[in-house]
Amino acid sequence: MKESNNWIEKSKQHLWLPFTQMKDYEEDPLIITEGEGVYLTDVNGKRYLDGYSSLWLNVHGHRKREIDEAITKQLKKISHSTLLGATNIPATELAERLVSITPANLTRVFYSDSGAEAVEIALKLAFQYWRNIGKTQKQKFVTTKNGYHGDTVGAISVGAVDIFHTVYHPLMFDSYKVPFPNVYRNESSDPETIKAEGLREIEKLFSEKHEEIAAFIIEGMIQGAGGMNVMPNGYLKGVEELCKQYNILLIVDEVATGFGRTGKMFSVEHENIQPDLMTIAKGITGGYLPIAATMTNEKLYEAFYGDYTELKTFFHGHSYTGNQLGCAAALANLELFEKEEIILNVQMKSKYVAEQLQTLNALEHVGDIRQLGLMIGIELVKNKETKEPFPWGDRMGYKATLKMRELGMLSRPLGDVVVFMPPLASSFEELNQMIAIMKQAIKVTTEAVVAQ
Repeated sequence: MKESNNWIEKSKQHLWLPFTQMKDYEEDPLIITEGEGVYLTDVNGKRYLDGYSSLWLNVHGHRKREIDEAITKQLKKISHSTLLGATNIPATELAERLVSITPANLTRVFYSDSGAEAVEIALKLAFQYWRNIGKTQKQKFVTTKNGYHGDTVGAISVGAVDIFHTVYHPLMFDSYKVPFPNVYRNESSDPETIKAEGLREIEKLFSEKHEEIAAFIIEGMIQGAGGMNVMPNGYLKGVEELCKQYNILLIVDEVATGFGRTGKMFSVEHENIQPDLMTIAKGITGGYLPIAATMTNEKLYEAFYGDYTELKTFFHGHSYTGNQLGCAAALANLELFEKEEIILNVQMKSKYVAEQLQTLNALEHVGDIRQLGLMIGIELVKNKETKEPFPWGDRMGYKATLKMRELGMLSRPLGDVVVFMPPLASSFEELNQMIAIMKQAIKVTTEAVVAQ
């Protein structure tokens, strides 16, 4: 216990954690020391079910033998060499594999280190593409309200989650923001009507501003950090068609939704979308190492191809781009997808989880359960009939996840939306355990607050 207290005190003295009010951390500190399967262990030896896949990215569980061995094997050769003006075997092999499993029109891979960087690259590529072909007036981007694409200045400029982004507004470039077709928070209860209204808003903007719009960026089929909001069927396909009609590039952000999370390898497969650019990260290495990529079609690539003096080069790069250890982990991860039939298993588990989550619907303060594959949000509300939210300061989602931690499961909320994104390899028994913990935590937490 003395040693654990020492680590906790050091963390309080020296660390500044992301997306964390450090006063909260000092009141409820947590330091993880080990992981195995779907479990994490803290410095006090307490084990927790990893209910959010260590921030939405773990696929096969922790300490997966095949990925461990792939990294060790690569480490005996070389850990890193630059991709600036050169390449390496794992990065080349992974690029070939990624092209083979992504939409058919995507033929080129530009590596980076995180989802936000992949988005930043997509924005810069889209902007420079139009300049390289002489259409310099096309500089604006369109995004959806409540959308999230990362935390670099470019990424927040096409993000629209007020609590995350408002403070940085003076740093951000302007972008057009269209309403997201949020079915739960809409006056209409008909998804088809909501979809049609959303597409009309986009077409109105495109018809007026298409000559200055470079690209539309959107998350694939479901908003993640904006609250786990699932799109009505056909909405994303409608967006793709409008982008083609008005000569606007389509960027699909698959950072959170890619690599099996939604029941398809990539969420665009649900509606056969062929984006011009696609960003991928998180599950690409099975949750092991920071690799990301921006996929593009050949048309974009060719616009950057020419003599150096033409200044068409994409002047962008990161020190660890195409890192061999990360690429080796990603290749082992993709082999496991095939060997262990991960996509098929996610589809079966998703149906089972959907059935089991219905027991949460009986709780008085569960307003909505939104799910696509194993990407799930449970919205807590003060009044189920009116959908009235709890007062912001009550922090019901946060309190519910603290109770979950006490009961042996880790997650992070999105406001009053409890996130459930277990590792894709979770067993049915482990999924049952996590659902039972969530149900108990939500019930106890909401009832205690309402009783006050």
